[in-house]
Amino acid sequence: MTSTLTPPAGTAAPRKGWITDWRPDDEGFWQSTGRKTAKRNLIWSVLAEHLGFSVWTMFSIITPYLAASGFEFSTSQLFWLTAVPNLVGAFLRIPYTAAVGVFGGRNWTIISAALLVIPTALLAYCVMNPGTPYWMFILAGVTAGFGGGNFASSMANISYFYPERYRGAALGVNAAGGNIGVAAVQFIGPLAIGAAVFGTAQGTDEATGQPFYLHNVPLLWLVLAVFAAFMAWRAMDNLAVARTPLREQVPALARRHTWIMSVLYIGTFGSFIGYSFAFPLVIKLEFPEFGSLWIAALGPLVGSLVRPIGGWFADRLAGAPITSAAFILMGVGAMGAIWGINTASFPLFFASFIVLFIMSGIANGSTYRSIPAIFQAEANAKAGGKASEAEVLKAKKVTAAALGWISAIGAFGGFLINQGFRIANEQAGSVVPAMWAFVAAYAVFLVLNWWCYQRTVLVAKAPSLAYAKV
Repeated sequence: MTSTLTPPAGTAAPRKGWITDWRPDDEGFWQSTGRKTAKRNLIWSVLAEHLGFSVWTMFSIITPYLAASGFEFSTSQLFWLTAVPNLVGAFLRIPYTAAVGVFGGRNWTIISAALLVIPTALLAYCVMNPGTPYWMFILAGVTAGFGGGNFASSMANISYFYPERYRGAALGVNAAGGNIGVAAVQFIGPLAIGAAVFGTAQGTDEATGQPFYLHNVPLLWLVLAVFAAFMAWRAMDNLAVARTPLREQVPALARRHTWIMSVLYIGTFGSFIGYSFAFPLVIKLEFPEFGSLWIAALGPLVGSLVRPIGGWFADRLAGAPITSAAFILMGVGAMGAIWGINTASFPLFFASFIVLFIMSGIANGSTYRSIPAIFQAEANAKAGGKASEAEVLKAKKVTAAALGWISAIGAFGGFLINQGFRIANEQAGSVVPAMWAFVAAYAVFLVLNWWCYQRTVLVAKAPSLAYAKV
């Protein structure tokens, strides 16, 4: 049953599902009621976001089977099928973030989970009908982008529930639980595809010789999406303090750190989601003799599991140095993958990609922890010391809005990675040129992060936030 905390005297009675008195930074309030309520909302937020990621990346497990299903799509067309959901999901993160402030976190979670019924039903129709034209698959990919928006709204919502000292860990858990949705669909998908529950098989697996049923995957997640929408209605809350009109969210775009962190997030989350979408197809292209595509799920899985570790380290050591170390190791991982392809060594190639996933996951956690710290530091600096309670609340609202903008812009990195792979494969017959471009990009991200958040030289001429340990 949705609970509503009792408002203070003189406060109007809240509507069903709304909490009007929310003070997580008050230790007494947090221990008595806040922690339990925040944990309950976090659990169901994670479920809805988890399913959103699964639906968003569902094409990553479907595309390798389309040729054997009789769909004569080119490699370029297959890369577009993985890129389109990425692109649309990135765009949708902007309105999804705003929706939390307009409709309430609980209400929007219900709506966003229910919207996942559309892409799952449409994709099931596409794979069950052999004559389905390519544009119908593209349409299914467009609607799969709904799942990509869930992350931004979920993170913006949860950011209000936790006090500053726990926010990094809470956002890390929320994000990790969502990110694991990628691994879930890539692990469970192949198992579901092999189950002859109902309907006609779409083809025969070249590696095992067994028939496969692609429609099982979208139909399974359709049922789960309905369950998530029901539980959000039943167990989540809206926070009145999170109500933020759109006109108060747009100013976050005027903050230079919103744009700096957006660029860095292209390198962190953009890498994670881009590799997650493309990894199964890249394996099939570079190592066609390798038949166990389910192993591709190990990348997103470890990348998701280590995300809270990145937030945890950032809570204790600051986010910027963790992010810098991650970019260095991501460059090493990309070069290792190139070496693996050039030497036809699948173990080296796979291990290098695991490094990419691990470090992108850690950097996701550290960069997201830095965002609230940055705006808090700016509020303190503006106040000449310690910001007032009103200024802290304003900083939180700017943070929530910025989280959405940053997650949206950062998600475009995944689209760029898929397009890089597509173009490199078309022109060179290999993804190696794209990987070299990614190495160069990580070097640029490293310098930008150091200059803005770690540099202690030339600060008189070009200010740095290194003093704030963000």
